[in-house]
Amino acid sequence: MATAAAEKRKPVFIKVEELKPGTNGHNLTVKILDSKPVPVPKPRRAPMSLSQRPQRPSRINECLVGDETGCIVFTARNEQADMMKPGATVILRNAKIDMFKGSMRLAVDKWGRVEVAEPANFAVKENNNLSLVEYELVTVQA
Repeated sequence: MATAAAEKRKPVFIKVEELKPGTNGHNLTVKILDSKPVPVPKPRRAPMSLSQRPQRPSRINECLVGDETGCIVFTARNEQADMMKPGATVILRNAKIDMFKGSMRLAVDKWGRVEVAEPANFAVKENNNLSLVEYELVTVQA
């Protein structure tokens, strides 16, 4: 019984057009079309409750990534930003959808992984950008 539970299941890869707001646990293979650094404002002063250790500056890149079904903005943080070279192919494991100003952004946090892959042989469908679709939160009363 313990060995059956310990067996890892194969990852299920999805396409960009299948992404929905508020979902997570996605595995995708995407090409990087563009990568731009985002200026991060420096904190004015640290709260007193934090330890006195110096904080390392965080780096953020906004990258346009996609596959043959569409494209989306990927937010790369710190070491992930180094891998985001235009034209490269990456595998995003355990990615999630963050909402930013009503639009979807793809991100990989500490529970996921970004790895550089062999160059893919598909052309990115740039006219289906999921980050340009604006969503609105609607509360439904029962």
